[in-house]
Amino acid sequence: MQFPKIASLKTAADFRCRVAELGVELPISDALTSGRFAAPLRTSAAGKKAIGNRFAILPMEGWDATPDGKPTDLVRRRWQRFGQSGAKLIWGGEAVAVRHDGRANPNQLTLAPENEGELAALRNLLVAEHAKFDRTDDLLVGVQLTHSGRWARPHEKKRLEPRIAYRHPLLDARSSVAGDAAVLTDTEVDDLIGDFVAAAVRAQRAGFDFVDLKHCHGYLGHEFLSAVDRPGRYGGSLENRTRFLRDIVAGIRRDAAGLEIGVRLSLFDQLPFQKGPAGVGVPMPWAGPYRHAFGGDPDDPSRIAWEEPLTFLRQLRELDIQLVCLTAASPYYNPHLQRPAAVPPSDGYLPPEDPLVGVARQVAAVAQVKREVPGLLVVGSAYSYLQDWLPFVGDALLGAGMVDSIGLGRMVLSYPELPRDVMAGRAMDRRKICRTFSECTTGPRNGLVSGCFPLDEFYRRHPDAAKLKALRS
Repeated sequence: MQFPKIASLKTAADFRCRVAELGVELPISDALTSGRFAAPLRTSAAGKKAIGNRFAILPMEGWDATPDGKPTDLVRRRWQRFGQSGAKLIWGGEAVAVRHDGRANPNQLTLAPENEGELAALRNLLVAEHAKFDRTDDLLVGVQLTHSGRWARPHEKKRLEPRIAYRHPLLDARSSVAGDAAVLTDTEVDDLIGDFVAAAVRAQRAGFDFVDLKHCHGYLGHEFLSAVDRPGRYGGSLENRTRFLRDIVAGIRRDAAGLEIGVRLSLFDQLPFQKGPAGVGVPMPWAGPYRHAFGGDPDDPSRIAWEEPLTFLRQLRELDIQLVCLTAASPYYNPHLQRPAAVPPSDGYLPPEDPLVGVARQVAAVAQVKREVPGLLVVGSAYSYLQDWLPFVGDALLGAGMVDSIGLGRMVLSYPELPRDVMAGRAMDRRKICRTFSECTTGPRNGLVSGCFPLDEFYRRHPDAAKLKALRS
């Protein structure tokens, strides 16, 4: 399926015309409004400080730490660039496992006791880099805590060792689940909650302002939200399915008083997708109601069912959690919903819709949350595919109150200075704009390091660049 390239849309009018053809809504400004991105964010959750602007760095998954979960020079370079970006909300930088068996790959950062000092130094490096360009008293730096659940690969890059919330009728075969032994018992979940709390205590000692309790992208926290068939205290009712989060929060409030908490949430999910005719993604076959998509309508999983996501977000507000970062679905089984892209990763499928539709879907969902659950500080995702038009759409969204902060993921790998350029009124450097070729995903999926090989000169010269080129050909 062929879609017009974003670079072919030369004016805001061209962009509006394409959006109208697609039948979706994506507001766009003709010119950037002075001060809109630079406006501070003040919430009682941020408490000790205002957040200095409306850009956020989203947490990504690193594949280049040491085998025992410590930063390497590649990790340090990436965090330095996060600091250089000018964004005032650093939502974790990247996912950090709370223990070894929860690593998404054998080179993921881990907040083990012996790594606390290394993570503190990594945070300090980011802050020091930020200080070269701007003040730091309005910089909020968090760390994302995770257990990768059914997508854990703690020992070998290509060997899954899943720990799961429940047996899934479609995903078990994809994630190497062969029996009930992979299912965490209630006692094991209790122990894992303790590991999250202990990691949060270490994060506070390391100087982080907040921790993100990851509930997105098919990882364990997200999977608990759809565990309708799980018996016991952590499954069945929504009250039980959110117990994992609530018990971690209670432990953090007890043992790390004063540490702020955020949640990155996949707001909705759908049926898993697979390659169909001509390599285009299609939903996996399924008959009858589909009960395993949190935020999905069981009778029509392509539609959002709002009751449970909104109830969950109101629970967060009642728990005095205001920092919320919204995303969707999972990169493992429906990446076109989660990170719209021009080119799929090597293990993906061709997009079944113009990626602008995927961006618009997430933008509309975030706006719905802003309307329905006031009092949250909401960070949005999925903007990288907008490319040249990212600041102009972001400006319109901020102006309309449809989101509080514009989150940057893939884009900041190729163009870390984008926030500073936008807020200074400088034209974007088109040589650095992410074109969503997905090589930052294809590389790690094939055991290579994380980075932007097409646009970052450092990674063009990296030894893995030749290996990635061979894979692509």
